[in-house]
Amino acid sequence: MSTAASLTSTVVWGGFAIAFVVGAVAQRTNFCTMGAISDIVNMGSWGRMRMWLLAIAVALAGASALQLSGSIDLTKSIYVRPSLPWLSMLLGGFLFGIGMTLGSGCGNKTLVRVGGGNLKALVVLAFLAISAYMTMKGLFGIWRVTWLDPVAIDLGSHGLAGQDLPSLVTAASGIERASAYLGVAGAVTVGLLVFVFKDRSFRSQTDHIVGGAVIGAAVVAAWYLTGHLGFAENPDTLENTYFGTNSRTIESLSFIAPAAYLLEILLLWSDKSLTMSFGIALALGVVAGSAAYALATRTFRWEGFSSAEDTANHVVGGILMGFGGVTALGCTVGQGITGLSTLAAGSLIAVLAIVAGSWATMKYQYWRLEREG
Repeated sequence: MSTAASLTSTVVWGGFAIAFVVGAVAQRTNFCTMGAISDIVNMGSWGRMRMWLLAIAVALAGASALQLSGSIDLTKSIYVRPSLPWLSMLLGGFLFGIGMTLGSGCGNKTLVRVGGGNLKALVVLAFLAISAYMTMKGLFGIWRVTWLDPVAIDLGSHGLAGQDLPSLVTAASGIERASAYLGVAGAVTVGLLVFVFKDRSFRSQTDHIVGGAVIGAAVVAAWYLTGHLGFAENPDTLENTYFGTNSRTIESLSFIAPAAYLLEILLLWSDKSLTMSFGIALALGVVAGSAAYALATRTFRWEGFSSAEDTANHVVGGILMGFGGVTALGCTVGQGITGLSTLAAGSLIAVLAIVAGSWATMKYQYWRLEREG
């Protein structure tokens, strides 16, 4: 096996292994950002939200340590590029938030539910993948590229190396970038951990602590896998290359674009230019890990739609998640944990928009129920 093929195989199988753990842990702990928002709106419970915030803190701490040690270069990721397409982040994130509420879960949760036997989630995944592919390369993509992506702030023209918070702090204060990075990452991480663990009831919820810590660590492991183990000189071009990723650069956990790539490779299997990638392995790994846990614990259950309206909501939800997730460059994991671990300003915009879209949709749903009641 050639060096390139060996490195690609390492990245792909490593991604599958990481995602397998994520799928099993998410199935066990009921990790779901949409569910966390619903818990707050419905019951005032912050348990699952603290689990999500813990995952962000762990991912941020680990990614920052890798960046500062020189093990990986997060400036090569799609999240911290100098161009800040704020409208795409805002609108895409808001539509994704609506979609994940209608579809009963974000991209990661949809894959987890598929592994647990949920046929509704399988339908959502199919429409999500079609919509995501259309937003990358089809009709929706024309709309995105024509009307949304051009509305951006070019931070590079203002002398900034990227849109990450350390770069902004360095430009504003003149502090050395490494010091700014350490200060910002440390302050945000400590702030999140204090908020998460100040709640006594959360400290007693082992599943939530384990869920947040493991999923955050999985993001760190994926950064190291694609950005260090999978980064080497290409023997054909003699240039340093990121092997095994669809973006041809460093990647970590994200599930919307990978769903589109999974659909593409299944539809065009005979096209030898298409190969298994890190992202595709992530999607398959989460389903496999979730299914393994559900079968082992005898919690695997077939579940279908209850009505035509239920079906319509999930179909629309999948379409909105596919379009919104690609437009905003990620989902509640892709932007909400992976993106935030890079301290990217765009990720913060996207995440706030996702939460706002989900919250607004829930409020509308409850208003309808009260009106009909």
